[in-house]
Amino acid sequence: MGTYFVIVTCRNSEHNIEAALTSLKNQTLKPEYVIIIDDGSTDKTPEVLRKMKAGWSNLYVITNPDFGYNIGRVVTNWNKAVKLVQELKLDKTDYHMISADDTVYEERYAEKIIAYMDINKNIAIASGNYNDVVAKSPHGAGRFIRNSFLASNDGGYYPEKMGYESAILHMAKRCGYAYTVLNDARFRHTRELGVDHQFYEFGASMRTLGYHPLFVLGRFIIYFVTGKPIGRKGAINMFYHYLIYMPKNDGYDSMYGKDLREFIRKTQCSRIRNILKGKSVST
Repeated sequence: MGTYFVIVTCRNSEHNIEAALTSLKNQTLKPEYVIIIDDGSTDKTPEVLRKMKAGWSNLYVITNPDFGYNIGRVVTNWNKAVKLVQELKLDKTDYHMISADDTVYEERYAEKIIAYMDINKNIAIASGNYNDVVAKSPHGAGRFIRNSFLASNDGGYYPEKMGYESAILHMAKRCGYAYTVLNDARFRHTRELGVDHQFYEFGASMRTLGYHPLFVLGRFIIYFVTGKPIGRKGAINMFYHYLIYMPKNDGYDSMYGKDLREFIRKTQCSRIRNILKGKSVST
């Protein structure tokens, strides 16, 4: 069966991080190693990590200075973990898993997903699910990425721009891969979804990725009517920030490349046409 390592990001997680890491350590299919990035915690998180590392030889900890909370550093921290693998010449794996400080997995989570990806070589990204809403796009935490796919894009690093979680899915599609969600592979969050960012980035990143306005409107209506997966307030925040957001010329808040934006628009226009024709399409 394929091998994997795990990237975990955390900040001020003294009440959550032990359970999150323990669920990774208890997987029936063990990770080759786990890399956790402590993004400047000011509580007892460093103490918890020191204690866990003492009994876990393949747990690696990267500690950042305290620059305050900034969700934009998450993807930068993912890339720090990828770079550490190269610097320490850690064992190469078939996949890596993205996790978070508030996510706890069932014991067979990794086994289920990797078994599926081993058989289905066209799947670049897959995750399980945390609620009863059948998902079709992999979640952020809990997703597995095929390392050969990532290595073929930007030298094996994530794009350090807003919307990176969605961007990597579109990049996979553009490269001829697919992605999926295994709804029988389960995890749960120990913190309420969206308490930190209020879905500001959901809307703003749709601008940086060049989403079609009709596609965004349709997503807003679905989210607002159903109240899922981000709630009605989250849906309003998402749509509002899509409308008002002004991307910058460079850096984290800048637009993605023209080729990717045109690919996304073309794909979404095709889906809109199919919907208008009464055809069933996946999200």
